[in-house]
Amino acid sequence: MNLTNAHSIEDLRRLARRRLPRAVFDFFDGGAEDETTLRANRERFERIRLRPRMLVDVQQPDLSTSIVGTPAAAPIVIAPTGAIGTGWPNADLAIAKVAARLGIPYTLSTTATNTIEEIAKQAGGRLWFQLYVVRDASFVQRLLQRAATSGFEGLVVTVDLAVGGKRERDLRNRFTVPLRPNWQTFRDLASHPAWCWQMFKHGQPRFDNLAGFQGAAEPRAAVAAKLAQNLDASFDWAGLQRLRDAWHHKLLVKGVARGEDAERLASLGVDGVWVSNHGGRQLDGAIASADALPEVAQAVAGRIPLLVDSGVRRGVDIVKAVALGAQAVAIGRATLYGAAAGGEAGAERALAILTEELRRAMQLCGTPRVADIGPALLQVNVPTEVA
Repeated sequence: MNLTNAHSIEDLRRLARRRLPRAVFDFFDGGAEDETTLRANRERFERIRLRPRMLVDVQQPDLSTSIVGTPAAAPIVIAPTGAIGTGWPNADLAIAKVAARLGIPYTLSTTATNTIEEIAKQAGGRLWFQLYVVRDASFVQRLLQRAATSGFEGLVVTVDLAVGGKRERDLRNRFTVPLRPNWQTFRDLASHPAWCWQMFKHGQPRFDNLAGFQGAAEPRAAVAAKLAQNLDASFDWAGLQRLRDAWHHKLLVKGVARGEDAERLASLGVDGVWVSNHGGRQLDGAIASADALPEVAQAVAGRIPLLVDSGVRRGVDIVKAVALGAQAVAIGRATLYGAAAGGEAGAERALAILTEELRRAMQLCGTPRVADIGPALLQVNVPTEVA
C-alpha cells in the first residue's frame, strides 16, 4: 500500500508498522503497563453517539475556527511527540511544515529531534513549545528564552510527568535512542533495510534542544535519559505560578483530568487547559480523555479554551470532542504514523484524511460551521452493552 491508497489513520499506522523495526514502532504505538488507558481512549470515542440535524444547507462546510484566541484553518493542533526522528529523519520538521501550510498550531516537544531554532526558521507558522519541567531551573530558563527569541507564541507545560510511565513494550524490546543492536534486536533491524539505510545515511537522531543539560556534552541518548531521571517531581502550583510569571506569552497546561484542577488553572491566568492522559503512556488506569472532558468543560464554564488529546483517529472524533466542550483536538500519533510511513508526504496525508473526514462528518451532522457543533448533537444516557 502506498500513501495514496491510505484512506484512514489506521492505514497509515499499518504502513508505519511495516516500515519500522518492531522496537521503534512499539515505542510510538505503545502505552504504559497493561495499556488499559491506551485502549480506553479509543473505545470512549467509539462509544459516543451523535444525533444529526437534517435539512440544513451544508454544501460548503467551513472548518475554520479560533484556537486560543487566534484563527486556525481547522480545530486541530499538533501535539508534542518526542524522539520521532527515530522513525523518519527530521520528522519533527516535516510535521511542522505541514501544520504551517494547513494553518494550525504545531507543538514542539522538549525531546524533539529538530531544534527550536530549526523549526522556527524552516517551518514557521503558529508554534508552541512543550516543556518538561526538570530540576535544573537554569536549563528550563534557557529553553524558555530560546523559544521566546525564536517567536514561539505559546508554552505548553506538561504536568502529568512527575516520573516516566512504565512502558513495557520498550522494556521487552530493550529500546534505546540511539538504537544499540544486540542479539535480540539485530534480526529485527536487519529485516527493515530501507529504514536502516535512512538511519545510516542521515545518522542517528540527536536531541540538540537538550545540549548543555546539567553540563552534559553529548546531546543524544545519555542526555535524554538524564532528563528523564531529573524530572521535577516537586513541581506544584507555586512552581506553575513562577512559570506563568516568567513566560510573557500564551501558556497552556497539558495533562489535566479533573474539573477542580481546571478551575484553579483558569483562576491562575493560564490561556488554555489541555485535557490529556499522555496518550495512555503514563498512568495506566487513568480516565479516558473524552470521559474527563465534560467535567473539565463544566468547571471552566467557557472562561478559557479547552483542548483534548488521546485517542483521536477520525474526523468524526473531532466533531465529538468539540460537542463535548473542546475548542480543538490535539493529535500526536495520527501525524506520527504518517511521518513514519512517508515523511512530510505521510504527515500531509494524515492531515488530509482527518480534515476530509471532519468536513464530511460536519455535513452529515448538519453543522456547516464549527460554531454549530455543540452538546445538542450528543446522545445522552447511551445504553451500556449487555454481555
